[in-house]
Amino acid sequence: MGCWEKCLTRIPYATLIATIMCALGVVIFCGTMYRGSTLSVLMFSEVFSMQLFWVDAVKMTFVLIGACMGALGLMILAVGFLATGATRHKVYKGWGSRVTGRLSCAIFMCITYILQIAWLLMFCCLVIVTFVFTVFWKMCENPRVASLQDSIDLTQFYFLFPAGTRQEHMKVEGESNVKAFCKDYVEKVTIMFILAAVSAVLVILSLIHYLMCLAANYAHIRNQEKFLQFQDLQTLQDADLLSAKNRF
Repeated sequence: MGCWEKCLTRIPYATLIATIMCALGVVIFCGTMYRGSTLSVLMFSEVFSMQLFWVDAVKMTFVLIGACMGALGLMILAVGFLATGATRHKVYKGWGSRVTGRLSCAIFMCITYILQIAWLLMFCCLVIVTFVFTVFWKMCENPRVASLQDSIDLTQFYFLFPAGTRQEHMKVEGESNVKAFCKDYVEKVTIMFILAAVSAVLVILSLIHYLMCLAANYAHIRNQEKFLQFQDLQTLQDADLLSAKNRF
């Protein structure tokens, strides 16, 4: 077997695919959510004359999510490389290394499971937010709103506004405000949140793949001990047969 073929047998393809899916989903999610949050702040500032200072902390959270998910993906990929092909036979020869390998797989499985629940909750929140902005988009498509005969009344969405906001401040009136609200912000923010929801699904699927890969790696490392015992037994049997032949 050539060097290239040996390298191919040591690549954890399932874990690599999951890592690519996770990286793609996290990059799209962080980018779209960062952009969507920025547009939302500008919308509240320009249309409703409100300042949302807490959104800056939320945008930093998206950066931290990207960094943490990237680090987790690289570590799980490293575990996959160590537990694949001939590399596994070299790395997990000793009892201590096998225990460490199984323990690392178990820890990463717990972390991945918790993250999967967190991403599911995040996806549910994104569905709600996307639904709200889709309703805004439909309100903007109302012919009476487009012709400036009616204002956009958002009083039923009072929970989106800071406490104590007056009802007259929850209405979008005037040609410039309606255009800014509908064309400049709502349409773009809705698209951003839809893409973020799709990317969250991609991340959830990648985490499911990670769980399956880690469970398989755990089993491979555990079976490595049985394989080594079988090799030792086979070596002893071959030695006994050889000594018996030498006697005769």
